[in-house]
Amino acid sequence: MAEQLSSRIRRHWLPIVLLGLLALLPVVAALLGQSYYVTFATRVLVLAIAAVGLNVALGYGGMVSFGHALYVGLGAYVVAAMSEAGIQSGLAHLGTALAAGGLLAVLLGLVCLRTSGIAFIMITLAFSQMFYYVIVSLKRYGGDDGMSLPARSTLLGASLDSPVAFYYLVFAVLALALLFVASMARSRFGWVVRGSKLNARRMAALGYPVLRYRLAAYVLSALICVVAGVLLANLTRFASPSYLQWSLSGELIVMVVLGGMGTVLGPVFGAIALLVLEELLANAHLPMPFGADAMVRSHFMGLIGIFIVLMAMGTRHGLAGLANRKAAS
Repeated sequence: MAEQLSSRIRRHWLPIVLLGLLALLPVVAALLGQSYYVTFATRVLVLAIAAVGLNVALGYGGMVSFGHALYVGLGAYVVAAMSEAGIQSGLAHLGTALAAGGLLAVLLGLVCLRTSGIAFIMITLAFSQMFYYVIVSLKRYGGDDGMSLPARSTLLGASLDSPVAFYYLVFAVLALALLFVASMARSRFGWVVRGSKLNARRMAALGYPVLRYRLAAYVLSALICVVAGVLLANLTRFASPSYLQWSLSGELIVMVVLGGMGTVLGPVFGAIALLVLEELLANAHLPMPFGADAMVRSHFMGLIGIFIVLMAMGTRHGLAGLANRKAAS
């Protein structure tokens, strides 16, 4: 029994350490007297959830979607619309957002999955931008300016106004999303989806309904992004049309690729690396000669781009693959 436990810990030490550090972060922030760290870390985890969702379609299914920001934005605007109508129940927000997101994902998926390659990328981008302009035209919900939430959603009657309580809620959702993806990857469903990514014709010849499996993966991916959108609206207490823009979809793709496509923890590594590096460089106040610190702040996106290129050239499976290699050596 002890040997089995030791073997499991050795195999899964990385997620244990990562989740342990994330669980302790509010405690460390409180000791340092830096409450901002909790808010920033909450944003990182929310976008990590969205990246975990995209990874189901992109990493496991090979579906390069530039339209998953649509589902993040949908989740956010459902919360905003229901809050404006006086409904503050978080469960009602989540249920409505999942129902709307699931229906939309099925309809769009049936259209998008009839295509592949560049056509699939462009049609997902087109749908996302279409809904972006629809939201911008809805003046009742703020139009181009977005819409503020009067308060955060309530959970079983309890308020989520405490930053620490909300952080742990987001942390729990991320842990559940990772557990779901890990179970899915080992299931028959996961193997069929990955097989369809490698050779859809061969999987169809073996008798698997490839379109049905790929559609299910696309919908599951979208639903996880919807959950991230619900949490994002509550974090910022705002619903913005920028949540539906292609730039957010591109950012999520970078997180998945940087962290490691088709790996369970890859999207989390990618989100942490990208957003922490962005925060450090954008607010660099290190003493540098010849005003180099100001230059770093002004051109931090270029430095991040160099880092992403070096990572893509240096490791095949992103940060997760690099971490696993280091653990095995």
